[in-house]
Amino acid sequence: MKHSIIICLLSALSLQVSAQKDVKAKEVLDAVAANYEKSTGTEIIFGGTMYGSIILKGEKFVLDCGGIKSWFDGKTLWSYVEENAEVNVSSPTNDELQAINPYMMLGMYRNGFNYVYAGTKNRNGVACKEVVMTPEKSQDIKRIVIDVNSKMEPVYICIEGNNGEKQEIKIRKYLPKKTDDSMFVFDKAKYPKVEIIDLR
Repeated sequence: MKHSIIICLLSALSLQVSAQKDVKAKEVLDAVAANYEKSTGTEIIFGGTMYGSIILKGEKFVLDCGGIKSWFDGKTLWSYVEENAEVNVSSPTNDELQAINPYMMLGMYRNGFNYVYAGTKNRNGVACKEVVMTPEKSQDIKRIVIDVNSKMEPVYICIEGNNGEKQEIKIRKYLPKKTDDSMFVFDKAKYPKVEIIDLR
């Protein structure tokens, strides 16, 4: 099953973004990406378009949002749909993962995006650096806005589509989390009555 955290998670800005790669914006994005990549585990509690949580370690994650819990171990994705009491198993593409895990977007700026530094922004009393990313080529995403605090941790992400829809991620807690690889694998013993549908 393909589902999207953009729908789950993820204002309109009057800023006109020119096609460029701003040096200051790159410094901010590099720092945010480096901060995330060096982490051995992070738990994020978020609100915005929808509420939920995500545990991250490298490209692995456990996402709980909108009645769907997903585990990704770097290769296989298990999506548990509580309402249907079923688990869909798949081998997602990079594009599908990008739609599910918003933190993959933090590395998207390296290829196919322009970005500018948009100054400081106050988010819930926190002074943030704001970067606006726009795709170099036409796609479903029109613009991504990322606000980060002084620790180079994302505080707010807004994804605006060409259809006019906007999804927002408002980070409420950003915490270090002890993780082991088993956390990112679906444990059938904990869900003995679910139907498993293998889509690989």
